[in-house]
Amino acid sequence: MAATSLKKIWENEYFKTAIMIILIIVIVFGFWYGSQLVLNTQYPALAVASGSMCTLPGSYCDGWSHPFSPTLHIGDLIIVQGIAPEEINAASYPDGDIIVFHQPQAGGELIVHRAVEKQIIGDKIFFRTKGDGNAGPDPTMVSEDQVIGKVILRVPWIGHIALFMHNSSGVFIIILLIIILVVVELIIPAISGEKAEVEQRESVEETFET
Repeated sequence: MAATSLKKIWENEYFKTAIMIILIIVIVFGFWYGSQLVLNTQYPALAVASGSMCTLPGSYCDGWSHPFSPTLHIGDLIIVQGIAPEEINAASYPDGDIIVFHQPQAGGELIVHRAVEKQIIGDKIFFRTKGDGNAGPDPTMVSEDQVIGKVILRVPWIGHIALFMHNSSGVFIIILLIIILVVVELIIPAISGEKAEVEQRESVEETFET
């Protein structure tokens, strides 16, 4: 009896959809927190939102036209690894490590620039940073406490998805797609099932009357 009840629950479309949604959520969060642990940083993956690291002229830094050109472009997905400050290589383009750091002057915004110089001031390491596409280095040096990690991998295009979702219209479209998915996966099958059940019942009643 219990096995029959479990089978009915498992065959229920609502139950299957709920299980699928839960699995997707578990996989996404598991991957994110697992990446934080493995890469030793709070921000293992980021989307590049600025063209300051791009060495190409003008609109070529949009991330679409020349995605495999050197350094970083708008819309790139970067993989970041936490690293000890003394292990960061500071040198001019293209040899220095590209690092991610908090910028207090910009409200704690995350900046992705190359470490071009390293200095020890007091008991801390400081870095002079520069965007590869900028004319000169950043005006203030970066303390080791501000550094999130260094960029170890760049994937073109994928970051555009995250940037799109940060946009208000992008969030609206994502919500709309979720609503459409729920309608397609849950509401339409439920209505179709009820309609088929009614038709079957009416057919059986007509058979008995005949």
